Amino acid sequence: MKLTIIGSGDAFGSGGRLQTSFHVAVSGGEFLIDCGATSLTGAFRQGLDPDRISTIFVTHLHGDHFGGLTWWLIHAVHVSRRTAPLTIVGPAGLEARFTAASEALFPGSTTAERRFELRFRAWRDFEPLEEAGVTATPFVVSHPCGATPYALRFEADGKTLAVSGDTEWVETLTAAAKGADLFICECFAFAREARYHLNWRTIEANLPRLSAKHVLLTHLGPEALANRDAIRHPRVSLAEDGLVYDL
Repeated sequence: MKLTIIGSGDAFGSGGRLQTSFHVAVSGGEFLIDCGATSLTGAFRQGLDPDRISTIFVTHLHGDHFGGLTWWLIHAVHVSRRTAPLTIVGPAGLEARFTAASEALFPGSTTAERRFELRFRAWRDFEPLEEAGVTATPFVVSHPCGATPYALRFEADGKTLAVSGDTEWVETLTAAAKGADLFICECFAFAREARYHLNWRTIEANLPRLSAKHVLLTHLGPEALANRDAIRHPRVSLAEDGLVYDL
């Protein structure tokens, strides 16, 4: 399992970072976890072919986590002329939200003729699903977005990768991260309370309960970036756009 960080930033591009998106390569193929509005740009920066990605898994319905699907679609239809099927898995309501956003930005984009099958699947709380050779399990977290938000746990090739999505501290994070080879955890702030987000001090206090082998902090906001040198722990590192991590 090979992870490439396409985007490690917050919704506002703090520090010049791109919005959330993670590329994962496994023996069965390639998939994305989240697809922020800058994801297509980030994929090209990393030399990744969008048409090789068979599945996009979405944690929650905020634009910096699913907004890039619009550009993914119009590129597939009008530029690459994609023929390989694409499956998008996310919270219930994702298809309708995607259609509304895409039609607002590019009228007619969702009804244009496609050469590939586009399929949507919805998470069921805490229920594993199989897709693209991966077992993915959604854990309910706390981050209002007009639909249920999730932390996600992926198992493939004997490895486990977990991501927090965006959330304040909830006990389900310990279950999502349990025994994972890597837990990608949002860390918007350093010590400041940021509603429905995590800060480093909260994560630090709960590290003994997060039993993943390693914790990679992402979604860094201005305060977290300003204090990055103070974030120190042998099991913790900071994500960067373009970082490649072999599990």
